[in-house]
Amino acid sequence: MWDQFGAQHLASALSLDSLRSSHPIQVPIGRAEEVEEVFDAISYCKGGCVVRIVHAVLGKELFQKGLALYMDRHKYSNTETHQLWACWEEVSGMPIGELMASWTEQMGFPVLKITDETWGEKAVEITVEQSWFLADGSAVLPEEHKSWTVPILTCTDSGAQEDITWMRDTSAKITVPLSGPDGWVKLNAGQQVPLRVCPSPKMVEGFVRGISSKHMSTSDRAGVLSDVYALIKAGELSPEVLFKVLSAYRGETEYTVWETIESVLISLDTVASGNPIIVELFRKFAKGLVGELANVVGWDPAPSDGHLTSLLRALMVRLLARFCSSDEAVVANARDRFEKFLENPEDVANLPTDSRVSVFKIVLKSGGEKEYEQILSYFDTALDMAEKKHVLNTLGASNDKKLKQRTLDWSISGKVKIQDFFSPMGSVGRSEGGAEISWAFFQKNLERMKKMIGKASPSLMDACIVLCCGSFCTNEKADEIESFFKSNPMPQSARKISQMIESMRANASFLSKLEASECSNETFWTSF
Repeated sequence: MWDQFGAQHLASALSLDSLRSSHPIQVPIGRAEEVEEVFDAISYCKGGCVVRIVHAVLGKELFQKGLALYMDRHKYSNTETHQLWACWEEVSGMPIGELMASWTEQMGFPVLKITDETWGEKAVEITVEQSWFLADGSAVLPEEHKSWTVPILTCTDSGAQEDITWMRDTSAKITVPLSGPDGWVKLNAGQQVPLRVCPSPKMVEGFVRGISSKHMSTSDRAGVLSDVYALIKAGELSPEVLFKVLSAYRGETEYTVWETIESVLISLDTVASGNPIIVELFRKFAKGLVGELANVVGWDPAPSDGHLTSLLRALMVRLLARFCSSDEAVVANARDRFEKFLENPEDVANLPTDSRVSVFKIVLKSGGEKEYEQILSYFDTALDMAEKKHVLNTLGASNDKKLKQRTLDWSISGKVKIQDFFSPMGSVGRSEGGAEISWAFFQKNLERMKKMIGKASPSLMDACIVLCCGSFCTNEKADEIESFFKSNPMPQSARKISQMIESMRANASFLSKLEASECSNETFWTSF
């Protein structure tokens, strides 16, 4: 469960909280409308993450004891946040109040950088410094200085270490025992704390050994890739390091690790699409990685499959739809299942529910108007909304620009319920060649969307904005979109717009880093 928490909720929290347009968990509300803006991945996902910090440092028994004390002491009464911290501090004797204040009352999170390391045969002494981590790598001014109370947990090839180092200043020294001269060390064992760790080259070498041998835990294998990718985007590591680390995941079969691999591959594909040379080389690399997984997992379920294996298979088919949709064998398999689906949509053995979106996309990419009409007609015959959503989420995958435009027009035709009408927009906006089409559509139809949404939740407009406008990776496009919203202000979506544009600029900066690296040379990729 904790492995999945890290791959999903922790990842969401770190992604949003690395922006300057983020906000603290505890934030004053000046207007009622602001409530909608702040109940996001920070409130929910980061909120869960900081409670998990307490669980990690206290352990299950003291965590439950403090919670029981809090419930008993304040039963039938209202409370404030600090009263929960006080109960945990009372039962443990640890500085929980200080710890939690640093994580809930200020936005952002730290990156721990290795500034010095001394490796011996039996132990390594590491000096780390903390600073505010920003996704775009922008400089932190002296007046913007932040610091956190950080419990540093460590693990090695011998497993998780029991000792916790409390980092209460800008820097700290840690001594970690080694199993031998080839032993490796990872900080933030188990990804228990919502932060990034910038490893040294020697630590990266150890990570590669731990990942490829699977001696590193599932959550730490996922965490290493998540950290490395974020740090490369921020300019803290060179892009070449990412593909060295990614290559270590060949043979990986754990679903929760593949969740992170999937996220990184898709994000890379989005950014690399801005350069035709890099994207072609990268997609060849990604296709090989995904193909190896497909050979192990296969399309058809086995009686012995567990829950996570079923999820892994669905993930594999999603990646096939993304990176292997022109492969003859993949297309043939998808089309065969699609034809049988048309004969009997209730045959989930042939085409499981969690793979239908992916198969529909492969069929649409390799087909034309006929296949588009077949999938669109299923929207009218499907017996429940879950099945209808498969259509909403896929129609825009067609390579035909006219069909993409038709999908967008259909989304606001009144045939799609207001709570779902942004889904077909997203199927176009996030598709190959769909970003410009959806952006033009949004500008032309903004007033109509406003009238359709009316007094419904502002989150509906937020979704339309991100899905129609958020797939670009150039500063020029970020400037254009920012200018549009200055001329067409939308106060209730201001935070979402700001976050979207900031992410767009971070991706533009990342693309520039890729273009300036060895990743733009074909010879670099031959080693993988």
